[in-house]
Amino acid sequence: MKSEHKEMMKRRRRNIRLTIAYDGTNYHGFQRQNRCVAVQNILEEVLPAIFGDSIELAAAGRTDAGVHAKGQVVNFFSDGIIPVENIPRAANRLLPNDIVVTEAQEVGRDFSALHSAKSKTYIYKLHHSKIPDPFLRRYSWHYEYALQLAPMREALGYIVGEHDFSAFRAAGGAPGMSPVRTLYEADCHQEKDMYIFHFWGNGFLYHMVRNIVGTVVKVGNGKLSPLQFREILRGRDRNKAGKTAPAKGLVLWQVNY
Repeated sequence: MKSEHKEMMKRRRRNIRLTIAYDGTNYHGFQRQNRCVAVQNILEEVLPAIFGDSIELAAAGRTDAGVHAKGQVVNFFSDGIIPVENIPRAANRLLPNDIVVTEAQEVGRDFSALHSAKSKTYIYKLHHSKIPDPFLRRYSWHYEYALQLAPMREALGYIVGEHDFSAFRAAGGAPGMSPVRTLYEADCHQEKDMYIFHFWGNGFLYHMVRNIVGTVVKVGNGKLSPLQFREILRGRDRNKAGKTAPAKGLVLWQVNY
């Protein structure tokens, strides 16, 4: 029945691609939920009013509760006649102000936000300060202890390339999924009291970025050396890695096709 439903949806005339930005603070992640509100729930409630038919989204990826997005991508099939250039304005009139449609396109029938994605970029922000900043509390991990940038950057260099990332994989991800991923870039730079981590790769495991950041911070505060970090990667044991960094510092920055 589920496959029949998908085929029925695909028979609609148009395949619409949307780029979505959202503040994930008030949502239980992106993926549709039955007992709590996720970003997908809100979008699938609002978009039918614009397109005149039921909407079922496919997304480039899930984001966890509290994680944000600047460049989440979704697609869906519709017979709605609204011109594509009018979709962002119409949608944003109905959406809450923490979810915004930034771009809309009509794409080929074979485009899938999930399966057509080639790579993704995530940004993680850590605010280093003795005193928390209330204006940064939703979008960064407040960390009061001293950090050294150079050893953190050295450690991140060890995860560039193709690796088994089991050491940074949380329980609860998709069963049977390979832990092997390729990172094209992994780095960190400092802007005053903000440490900004940048990850670009062909795919990411459940909590992978947050677990990497939580472990790299142990390098920055001297509890691990860069070489010990490398051995954690090679050892593939999640118990040897650091804690999971808070969700609020993470942003799905861009999906590349």
